[in-house]
Amino acid sequence: MIVSEILTIYDLLDRPGKPGGLIFKLFKKYAKTKISLKRVREKTGETEFLKIIIPGKKGKQKGGRAPTLGIIGRLGGVGARPEIVGFVSDGDGALAVLSTALRLVKMAKQGDQLMGDIILTTHVCTNAPTTSHNPVPFMGSPVDLATMNKYEVDEKMEAILSVDTSRGNKIINHNGFAISPTIKEGYILRISDDLLSIMEQTTGKLSVTFPITTQDITPYGNGIYHFNSILQPATATKTPVVGVAITSEVPVAGCATGITNINQIDSVGRFLIEVAQRFGKSQCQFYDKTEFQIIIKKYGCLRKLQELR
Repeated sequence: MIVSEILTIYDLLDRPGKPGGLIFKLFKKYAKTKISLKRVREKTGETEFLKIIIPGKKGKQKGGRAPTLGIIGRLGGVGARPEIVGFVSDGDGALAVLSTALRLVKMAKQGDQLMGDIILTTHVCTNAPTTSHNPVPFMGSPVDLATMNKYEVDEKMEAILSVDTSRGNKIINHNGFAISPTIKEGYILRISDDLLSIMEQTTGKLSVTFPITTQDITPYGNGIYHFNSILQPATATKTPVVGVAITSEVPVAGCATGITNINQIDSVGRFLIEVAQRFGKSQCQFYDKTEFQIIIKKYGCLRKLQELR
């Protein structure tokens, strides 16, 4: 479980100001972990990007060959101050990823180091703007999506789990989390059987998935409706990306407070850790590489869908 870690991270995030420095200080205590903090300001606001690299026993950081997993906490902000006081629903992506990172570094310190490297990234803005969206308002972002991808998508990631609060819709009527099909270079591929099995193991329930359309895997800013930003990392990489959506039975605004559920975040975190463990051992595949080559040979390249224009 990662309940203790969730409480620690939540306490640092649920406050006004710039919590990035506090989180940076927390992770700096763990000698084998690399953490960086970058403050970025654009016209619509400012945020703090965090990157945490946890070396594996046989990971690339140590000259090994074990694959590297990327875990991205995708969000507009953890708060919408001064309009709204408190931790917002949209912040659960950052909360889940940072709590998972804290559990993983503790495990490594105690000797339970995973096989492959893990790179976890997110940003933590406490005063993000809100924006209109149907059926409920979304959280806006203090920086544009291209900037997010620049700091959150690392070229060393060989597969990516993008964790995002996805309660503001009428598509996923489930209280928990759901996973998407694998997205790679403009293609919506079939859902990974390995990820489904891990989800069933960690939740003890039937797996839950959600549909994705072609519009959803194109870049924001092209004038096309998007489900949300959960799969925007797929527009900036050739690496396979799977969305991990934190969900609810009814539409809940991203700027709503009082919605965060510790059991839900714990469930997501346990799933992320199990995927990281198996992916580093090459026991979890996000897509069928042979089948993908057949698709490319028969139907060609769809990377145009990753472009804004």
